[in-house]
Amino acid sequence: MVDPGLQLVAVGSSASTFPTFGHWEAEVLEHTFDVVDYISAHAYYEELEGDPESFLASAVDMDRVIDTVVATADAIALRRNSPKRIMIAFDEWNVWYREPYWAAGGAPKDWRKNPRLIEDTYSVTDAVVVGSLLISLLRHADRVTVACLAQLVNVIAPIRSEPGGPAWKQTTFHPFALTASFARGTSLRAAVVCGTHPTSLYGQVDDLDLSASHDEGTGEITVFVVNRMLADSIALTLTLDLTAFGPVQVIDAVSIQDGDRHAGNTMRQPDRVVPVSVLDSVSAGADGTCRVELPPVAWTMLRLRSSS
Repeated sequence: MVDPGLQLVAVGSSASTFPTFGHWEAEVLEHTFDVVDYISAHAYYEELEGDPESFLASAVDMDRVIDTVVATADAIALRRNSPKRIMIAFDEWNVWYREPYWAAGGAPKDWRKNPRLIEDTYSVTDAVVVGSLLISLLRHADRVTVACLAQLVNVIAPIRSEPGGPAWKQTTFHPFALTASFARGTSLRAAVVCGTHPTSLYGQVDDLDLSASHDEGTGEITVFVVNRMLADSIALTLTLDLTAFGPVQVIDAVSIQDGDRHAGNTMRQPDRVVPVSVLDSVSAGADGTCRVELPPVAWTMLRLRSSS
């Protein structure tokens, strides 16, 4: 009635752990299918004590959330014999350490101006998980066409600041900024063959995860990959089969990694964790393959260009 160009989002579940997850989406879409364009999704993750393996595999749950909501929406479309496809607005996602927040009583009960809330300090591990969540979103770019990192400054944020003082980039800033800058063109379907390891929350999970994009205009291929293995594990050798693109040239390769997976950036050490070049560990063969060494607990971006 206001603007025929407006796109509408129906409210989905706030967490996949809710007992109504899936049922709620079906109920909402039964009533709104004809008028909405999106159903929303939320997901927050944190490292629980003694379970870093599950935390590093958080994208397994994000994949499940997306696949479940897509299947639910498509089931509603099938019952209506409709070709319409409801898209997903993943309008809240991040790493958020909720346990300390709720243990402290949650939001302040009194009204204060600019209260300090949820100023999480993020580590290398957190950055690797944020990078893996971006991989999941990119992998589902055919149905997730809106995705909003929550939040941006201070509150569970990639940027921290002090009143009247400096601002600095947290570890999680870097995978977000690099993915936003270099994921261009078409999201590719990558077939991953690798080893697996056990987690308490998600069962057996792949040792690594990746997604990739191809910009046909520039010939650039960008690969984003995480090594989920813990720091006491050996590095993994990733071999990419790029023969469909012909000979490729390596343009750049950077990684978020550190010998201490708990390392982070602070006001006093704003550049403790930054992307580091790993070009020396990358080799491209004339046969259209590319190999790179992936250290444990690391997020890596490879940029290549096809000459064909």
